[in-house]
Order: sequence, then structure tokens, then C-alpha cells
Amino acid sequence: MVSSRVPRLAILTLVALTHVCACLRADVITEWDSAACRIINRAALPPSAANHALTLAQTAVFEAVNAVTQRYPGGRITTEEAQGISLESAVAAAYRIALGKMVPSQLLAIDSTYQMAMARVKEGPEKARGIALGEKAAAVVLALPQAFGPQGETDYRPYTTPGMYVPTVLPADPELSRRTPWLMTASSQFRPSPPPSLKSPEWARDYNEIKEVGSKNSSHRTAEQTKIARFWEETTPSIYHGIIRSVASMPGRDVTQNARLFAAVTQAMDDAITAVFEAKYYYNRWRPITAIRNGDIDSNEATQRDPAWIPFINTPLHPEYPCAHCIVSGAVGTVLKAEIANGPMPLLTTTSSTAGGISRSWSSVEDFVKEVAEARICDGVHFRSSTEVGTNMGRMIGQLAAARLLQALGNLGAR
Repeated sequence: MVSSRVPRLAILTLVALTHVCACLRADVITEWDSAACRIINRAALPPSAANHALTLAQTAVFEAVNAVTQRYPGGRITTEEAQGISLESAVAAAYRIALGKMVPSQLLAIDSTYQMAMARVKEGPEKARGIALGEKAAAVVLALPQAFGPQGETDYRPYTTPGMYVPTVLPADPELSRRTPWLMTASSQFRPSPPPSLKSPEWARDYNEIKEVGSKNSSHRTAEQTKIARFWEETTPSIYHGIIRSVASMPGRDVTQNARLFAAVTQAMDDAITAVFEAKYYYNRWRPITAIRNGDIDSNEATQRDPAWIPFINTPLHPEYPCAHCIVSGAVGTVLKAEIANGPMPLLTTTSSTAGGISRSWSSVEDFVKEVAEARICDGVHFRSSTEVGTNMGRMIGQLAAARLLQALGNLGAR
């Protein structure tokens, strides 16, 4: 029986989870991932913080699950007796503790979802041992150096000359370069070469392309380009988790496989965000809206200034180079391709809140990765060179995660 104190929203969440489970053959991992994405979206966290919270939760879940099934060596959690432990209660407890720590504003929704999930688990010592194991796994992961980044206010220094006004809103996430990576040796491991010279033909190409297709009322952007631009305006990790669940929900997969997959992908995403912000603030490259409104000072005769140019979507509040959406899609795509290997390719599907909740699907990983890059150009916020560099960075980070995935190493957070 559901307590009368359980919020109606949580009840609707459980109904939605049951529906997802029935339609997509989801297991407990995909059910909880879907619920966790909704909880984090309601918290309205910045994309970097939202992804980090999901990474910690998924890593804790994998450690708990692997301790029970003992599928992969090298895990951080061990049990004296792997038998007689409820896998469902271990997963639920790991999610509850990790999410509660990272998203304290949503404790009521987290606890309500947890209680309803646990109501489906038979009472007994197996359930109790599962809860204890899940809580232990979450505590171990939350104690890792990767768990919490630099504390305190950012030391970002706005560029100006004495007495000259500059916008007073601080940019996003300049401190991420100091965060301990999961997979990389350092946040700068994959720092790319500098962006194209402002005097180069490549710069002129990038400039004029986005000036045409990325403007607010562009007559050069096609209807399809406008659709994908609006779709990928969504930057929360949930848009990628829908694609991951497309793979995780394939027939024949089990809980341990999915726990490992989500841990590998989210750690790759987390490192991708760390790497891209390190590079962004290292190069501090101007955004298209700044460049195009100042096209007369770049020393390139092939670029003409447009003093009133604005992009299709609002420009994110951080430097342009490289593309963050692209590095994440490259990382996700690389891990998924490694997981699928030579097996059947599922239809990859996800939804976007910025596109009114509509869904898009792709028949290959490369199709979705390329679409992300194209969308950010059509959005008017990233130059083509930046999307190419970002995607390649993501692929290299994805390869790190995939190597551990393919080698079946349980300790995905090891360095």
C-alpha cells in the first residue's frame, strides 16, 4: 500500500517507470536512470553539475551490482557472501544515497521513489543486506577524490582595461579544470591545438557559414536544420541518457551489463566536460555573436561585420572553443559503439524538452553524433572547426572508457 504522504508527482513517476519498463523491456537500472534524470531535471542544476550527480550515482550502482554478481574483477566493494542479497534493494539504496547527497533539494522525490521501488522487494534478510550493500557502495564512491571538485567561489578574472565596463555576469564553470578526472590523467590531457587563426581561410569559412545559417531569422537554414537546432538546444544529460537507454534496453542484456555501461558512459561524459572547460578557458575564444559584431577588427577581408547579428538560440555563458555538446556526443557515441561492437544496432531514440518533448531517432551512432555538431552550428553558437575538434576530443575520452569496458575492469574509477 502506498502511504498517503507520498507526493502525487512521485506516484506519477512510478507509473511512468512501469510504462517505460513495459515498452522498452527495461531492467531496474534503466528504470532508475529514467527516474534519476527526471529528478535531476526538476532540480534545474547546471548541465555540468547534473551530469556529475548522475555519474556518481551510476558508479555507485555499478559497484553495488558487481559486488553481488561478481562479474568483473577489481571492484571497490566486496562481500563475504554474494548470495542472499537483493539486487533490487542494493540498486535502490545506492541511488538514494548518491542522489540525496548530490541533489539535496530533491530529497522528498528521491525518498518517495525509493520507498515505492522498495515496496516491490520482498521483506527479509536479503532485502536488508541489499540495502546495506547499496549504502556502502554509495559511501565509498562519494569518498573518492572525483566526487567533489574545487570548493568555494571561482577565481575567474574578467578581461578589461582600467575603468572600462564589461558585462558583470560571471561565465559558467571556469573552475572545472581543477576537478579530478575519472579516466584522464589530467584535465588538460586532450587539450587541442589552438583554434584557426583569424587571418586564415578556415576562419573565414567558419565565420561566413554560421553568419548565414546560425542567425536568428536565417533564410539559409533549412526547416530540418531548424528542427535539429531546436532539438539540441537541450543541454541536460537526460537527452543523452535516452540514447544510452536505447542500447541498455536491447533484448538479452542483464543488470550487471547495464550498470557497467551507465558507469562507463557517465564517467566518459564527466571527463569530457572537465576536458572541454579546461580547453575553453585556456583559449578563451570569442563566440559567434561577439565575432560577427566585430568582424571589422579580425584582420580578415573575407569577413564582413554585422552589427545587429544574433544567434538562433541564446549563447551559452562560457568561451566557444571547443564545442561542449560535441565532446559529450563524441564520448557517448564512442562508448556505445564499443558496447554494441558487431552486434545488432538498436534504433537510438531520445526526447528534447527544448523541442517540446518530441523524439528523434537515428539508425547509427555516427548519425546522431554528426547531428549534434551540425545543430550547434545552426544554433549559431559554435563554429564548424570547434565542433570537429570537440567531437574528436570526445572520441579520445570515450576510447579510454571503452578500453576499460572491453577489458572488463570493474574498477572504472581507478587511475
